[in-house]
Amino acid sequence: MTVDTQKVPTRAEAAPEYIWDLTLIFGDSEGWERELVAAEKQAGELAAMQGTLGSDPEQLLGALTLRDEVTKKLYAIYMYAHHLKDSDATNPIGQGLSQRAGSFVARTSAILAFIEPEILSIPAETIETWVREEAGLHVYAYELEKLNKQREHIRSAEVEQVIAEFSDITRAPYSTFEMLVDSDVVFPSIEDEQGKQVQLSHARYGRFLESKDRRVRRDAFKQYYSAITPFRNTIATTLGAAIRTHVVEARLRGYSSALEAALKPNEIPTEVYHNLIGTVEANLPTMHRYMEVRKRLMGLDDLHFYDLYTPPVVELDRTFSYEQARDLVVDAFAPLGPAYATALHEAFGSRWIDVYENVGKRSGAYSGGSYTTPPYILLNYQDRLHDVFTLAHELGHSMHSYFTRRNQPFVYGNYTIFVAEVASTLNEALLVHSMLNSNPDEALQRRLLVQQLEDIRSTIIRQTMFAAFELYMHEVAERGEPLTADALSAKYRELVERYYGPTLVIDEELASEWARIPHFYYGFYVYQYATGLSAALALSRQIINEGAPAVERYLAFLRSGSSRSSIDLLREAGVDMTSPTPIQAAMDTFADLLGQLEQIAV
Repeated sequence: MTVDTQKVPTRAEAAPEYIWDLTLIFGDSEGWERELVAAEKQAGELAAMQGTLGSDPEQLLGALTLRDEVTKKLYAIYMYAHHLKDSDATNPIGQGLSQRAGSFVARTSAILAFIEPEILSIPAETIETWVREEAGLHVYAYELEKLNKQREHIRSAEVEQVIAEFSDITRAPYSTFEMLVDSDVVFPSIEDEQGKQVQLSHARYGRFLESKDRRVRRDAFKQYYSAITPFRNTIATTLGAAIRTHVVEARLRGYSSALEAALKPNEIPTEVYHNLIGTVEANLPTMHRYMEVRKRLMGLDDLHFYDLYTPPVVELDRTFSYEQARDLVVDAFAPLGPAYATALHEAFGSRWIDVYENVGKRSGAYSGGSYTTPPYILLNYQDRLHDVFTLAHELGHSMHSYFTRRNQPFVYGNYTIFVAEVASTLNEALLVHSMLNSNPDEALQRRLLVQQLEDIRSTIIRQTMFAAFELYMHEVAERGEPLTADALSAKYRELVERYYGPTLVIDEELASEWARIPHFYYGFYVYQYATGLSAALALSRQIINEGAPAVERYLAFLRSGSSRSSIDLLREAGVDMTSPTPIQAAMDTFADLLGQLEQIAV
């Protein structure tokens, strides 16, 4: 199927085979309502158990089991509403269910808030004895061990309940930003390569930045920010509020910083974050060299940000239909074995994937779903090579979820953000390897070499720049200083100059790029793209070079969920992320690839 680039279709105009099947969660909104009633009833039963968890091991087990049942329902309720709204934000049903689901999450979180403080009121020795003696508690042994390590950061049941109640309010900054940029911002039109007027959108902005026509790239860049920049003060306010919520909660829980609060619960040392920034910044001269090589290869007198997403080497004019993308990823992932292939077949055959853009659809791409639902994927597929890699990326997330949820109990049926990007970026590395080795098209091979360089530039170097910006914002808030639009833009410009070097011309609009990045609201999320790709590059090389033993280690990692610490899971898979070695190795790979590009393309 080829996308109509002249008109964004409505949801009703989308072909059924290209939209996700949410009836696999609930047949209709009435089914959602029934599950909500059932979950609220169970939540009430759980609330009645407050004050009893320390009485005996059976009562503790009953509370943990009921908590899991309530939370399973909660996640399904929330994800159905979330996916319905993301399908089409103009649909009032999705809007309404999403708002109600968010409120239900807040109410239920408040009910659940007593559990951890109450468990921590039980002596650690008593819990250890109960775990040994009560067979049903064995599954919760690791969770209880982790919780014990957090004793100093869990507040009283009353304080925990207040924090949980306020989650419905602290979610507001991101919700405001999301509605502003996805629904209220009206993008202008530009002339495409054929001189036709085409309205900009988030998805089309990315496609136009890949255009061979520099005028189209420049117009898309300028006009996109002409729509975003007028809201920079409002967005700075929402972003600043989000950052302050991270800081306040960290203080309430007794952490030394918001960074520690984000990393310590998942047993990630803060040194991992600082080592990432330090190692990447020590290697920035290679990045600056890459910018100079790009400018020379593109035959440009000056290099702008809008020149960075179009290939710097001559290539054939080629697009990839969604069906071609599907076949490419299936072939690329064949080394991962029959179990992985079966899961892929189910993903494509059971309508887990929402493929194309439509009016009101959320921009970008993600993997979603919950423990009891399919691991859905949202795309805005535009027939580009980039979109083929996005499909591979999101399938990595979804396959991680698929194997985890089928091999772990609910309590460990997820994975930390720290390892979340490993499976996705490993898939991209396997796709590059497969396409380079199976396609004789020299132009495509050059493009794939650039793709590898761009993966490291955008996923390690650029995300580390984002991580440095995020650390700056939190440190400013921790000092009690304001986060104004002017201050954010000045710092962002400084980082762009440092990371990209003297070759890149810094357009005025680029200083406001922070205003369009949703990940800054998440709280120390983006650095894990960089650590994830570093680990993924190492694991993919092991799979390619070792074969079956490395595959089994990797599949064991996918099946393990959060049953052990992320650092331990990666170490068992073959990578030690407590060392800067994987980051430096990735930067060495970047330098080697750059040398290869210079040899074949200059």
